[in-house]
Amino acid sequence: MIEIDSLTRRYGDAVALDGISARIEQGEVVGLLGPNGAGKTTMMKILTGFLEPSSGRVTVDGHDVVTDRRRVQERVGYLPEVAPLYPEMLVQDYLWMMAGFRGLRGASAEQAVARAVARTGLDDRVLQPIGTLSKGYRQRVGLAQAILHDPAVLILDEPTTGLDPTQIQGIRNLLRTLSQDATVLLSTHILQEIEAVCDRVLVLMGGRLVADASLSELTRSDAVELSVARGVDDVAARLAPLGRARRLGPDPRLPGFDLWRLQCADPSRASVEVAKVAARAGWELGAVGPRSRSLEQVFKELQDRQARREVSP
Repeated sequence: MIEIDSLTRRYGDAVALDGISARIEQGEVVGLLGPNGAGKTTMMKILTGFLEPSSGRVTVDGHDVVTDRRRVQERVGYLPEVAPLYPEMLVQDYLWMMAGFRGLRGASAEQAVARAVARTGLDDRVLQPIGTLSKGYRQRVGLAQAILHDPAVLILDEPTTGLDPTQIQGIRNLLRTLSQDATVLLSTHILQEIEAVCDRVLVLMGGRLVADASLSELTRSDAVELSVARGVDDVAARLAPLGRARRLGPDPRLPGFDLWRLQCADPSRASVEVAKVAARAGWELGAVGPRSRSLEQVFKELQDRQARREVSP
């Protein structure tokens, strides 16, 4: 559905995107994650045909974003970070206007507006001026204009920024519904949004793609953590056949125990072997098992790795 090949975008001497390649299949809900300034908005503008790449190629549903921009924009619904709304217009009038911009007329426009209103839960707001709506409902209006033409691809830039928890939950539920009919690319720097609605994550840092994986792959355990009674000094040596073990310090959950981490390829199997080693050695174990990794931890590790890369000669 979306193919990105060696995408680079420069602004003068500054490189906003640096040789990015990725493929997004039909029906996927993909999160584009990264800190501010990582290149997320630049990528979205290129995918929607609002900005041309400096080099590389991007296609949407087989159409090139540079040479076949109109066809691309016919297939894409886009909600920028600041939704293109007019506060003085009624919701209904605004959506009719946007339908006209999409080439919809008469009965087709009427059906499109009615369908978008129903899907975004705006039925009782259509005769209100947009400026009188809460921010959550204004975001719904922005989403409604993005889906008027039943796009095959829906691209959303920071759709929950500035919303309260109730409004965020409403937008999340709406995105789950919309994803049943479209490929969704969601840009955000909020980790909880990725975990709540996405199947897969692309992580941008410094204009580079530093991770491309499903949520389960990205957060999969890569180590065993074990708590050993303080004073045992042969942990690393005895566990060496299984992997590299290092002491992290006192275990904050268990007074009198030290927390150790064993890096290994198969933490589930290694946990069993660690327990056997501990029994043979006579260690007192407080706990042992695969290390759990949150998306926040993974993101921090990627940031640290990127920082080391940037300072290395």
